[in-house]
Amino acid sequence: MVDYRDLATVKQVAAEAPFITEATLRWWIFHAETNGLKPALLKIGGRVYIDRAEFNKWLEGQRLAPKPLKPAA
Repeated sequence: MVDYRDLATVKQVAAEAPFITEATLRWWIFHAETNGLKPALLKIGGRVYIDRAEFNKWLEGQRLAPKPLKPAA
């Protein structure tokens, strides 16, 4: 279920994450069918909104190597 408080525009995500430009986000959105980003996107009318929680999962999936698990203390 989508929580509207987790939705952001392209400009908002770019402002919150300075390592991602608006142009980069728009490129990723344009290619969402092939890069796996589609589940993080909602299109309402002509506007595209990004589900932050799903976007963060997608970003995590882009790691070149999995994060090592911390041993239990």
